[in-house]
Amino acid sequence: MTELSVEQIMKLLPHRYPFLLVDRVTELDCDGQRVVGIKNVTMNEPFFQGHFPGHPVMPGVLQLEAMAQTGGVLLIKLLDAEDVTPYFMSIDKAKFRRVVVPGDQLTIEVQITNLRPTRARMKAVIRVGDAVASEAELMCMVANRQAGD
Repeated sequence: MTELSVEQIMKLLPHRYPFLLVDRVTELDCDGQRVVGIKNVTMNEPFFQGHFPGHPVMPGVLQLEAMAQTGGVLLIKLLDAEDVTPYFMSIDKAKFRRVVVPGDQLTIEVQITNLRPTRARMKAVIRVGDAVASEAELMCMVANRQAGD
């Protein structure tokens, strides 16, 4: 199993502040096609200014994005191709079970369920402690990174 720092993640993903939503990878198991990432949610997140004033809640769509980014790290490592960018294709069976607020640490677990040369289907779960916050099935594709990315 491998761990990755945010600097190593940034070498794989094109995302940058304020849209990089994975702070660390704690488990990267290419043989088991599984990854676990961490996102520390702080009051400094720019989306909390408007979602919602006086009652900050992390938007569900950003939780889905954190799942996709974490899965993207795994996919890039599995394909052994750092010159590609993962893109969403579909989101199925998304469920939001717990509100995510500043101070929460998200544990993002992604398991590939079907892998093809340029796309993958994944199951993802975000937990805060032992409680499931959100879950979804995602499909993404990879494409060659464009010049300037």
